[in-house]
Order: sequence, then C-alpha cells, then structure tokens
Amino acid sequence: MRLYRVLTPQRMLHEEIPMSVHVAFETPQDIKDSVFELVKLVGKDGHGTVKKGANEVTKCAERQTAVMVIMAEDVNPPELLAHIPMICREKNIPFIYVDNQEYLAEYAGMSRGTKTAAIAILEVGRDANDRFESVKEQAIGLAK
Repeated sequence: MRLYRVLTPQRMLHEEIPMSVHVAFETPQDIKDSVFELVKLVGKDGHGTVKKGANEVTKCAERQTAVMVIMAEDVNPPELLAHIPMICREKNIPFIYVDNQEYLAEYAGMSRGTKTAAIAILEVGRDANDRFESVKEQAIGLAK
C-alpha cells in the first residue's frame, strides 16, 4: 500500500494516510512547491487562465482546452477525481498532484477558506511560461 504524508501549514508531519484512488503517482515535495508557484503565477497573479473544480476540469480535459491539470491529493471522496487521470492520458494532457485542496484554491486566487479539488490551466502568459515548461517536463517524467 502506498502512503503519503499529510503536512500541517507549518510543514510539520501530521500523519500518514493511504494514497488515494485518484493519485496515479507520488509527487516529490520540491516539485509540489514549484506547482504551487506556477498556480500562483497563472491564477492569483493573472499571468494566464485557469478553470477551477472537478466538473470544469473534466470538461476542459475532454474538450482538450487544458494545457495542464493539477489535482489535490486530499480530496474526499477520492472517486471525485478518479476519472481525470485517465482522460488526461487519453488526450495527452500533463497532470500532477499537490498536497492540499485549500492551498490549491488559495494559490489559484479563490477566497480564503475555499477548497478546490482540481484546476485546469488553459492559457499561460509570457511571464509564467518558463515555470510552466519546467513543471510540465517534471509532470510528464513522473507520469511515465
């Protein structure tokens, strides 16, 4: 059984929980930090376009309008996102995971206290393109 660690906001180990159904691979913490920086650049800072929520992400993946999908590992129920990695693989859309849906929502520019299970990046501005390409390469490497 694969396990992942749940970290508190202070990055202290809280507990180990079995890895969720929708998590296809484990993402190292340094890559997760890069993903959060990318999400902040594209979402909160406005250097691109994102769609938030499992339904919107599913539509973007099926329509192939997403250039990358980012999902939270701590989604409950985990079946909410179980279909998204399969769609992404079928449509050749890179996808990656982050620890926490609250942090994902915050970095995507949603109000504090809100959660989002996943986001789809639709467009990346010039200012965020280098970070996007770096994260994209890492996501493709992890998904193999």
